[in-house]
Amino acid sequence: MAAGAAVGIAVTGAALTLADFDSPLRAPFTLFFLVAAPAAALGSALRGLDAAARAVLGVAGALALDLLVAQAMLALHIWSVRGGVAAVGLLSLLVLIPPLLVQARRPDRRRTAPQKNSGGG
Repeated sequence: MAAGAAVGIAVTGAALTLADFDSPLRAPFTLFFLVAAPAAALGSALRGLDAAARAVLGVAGALALDLLVAQAMLALHIWSVRGGVAAVGLLSLLVLIPPLLVQARRPDRRRTAPQKNSGGG
């Protein structure tokens, strides 16, 4: 339930920024998106680690990604808030896709396990 609320807040923040809609919730929700989207994507790529390590590395990687996007946009003289949100969202999506593809290729162990007959006899 908390994950669904987090996704809703992040999507709302990105939508408010991309639509250039004035709202008191725009700044905090957008900041949440800028941290949560890349952190979740990086956390999904680090499946071999425990949950605490994935959270710490995901947030640290999210902050690094945000700073790299801002630095690159400033160096190229193309900085805008909407462009930054779009770039972070796109990069987060690109980081999220490979782990999802790997997971989709893995056979589901529940389907391949032999079924026991529960019939009486």
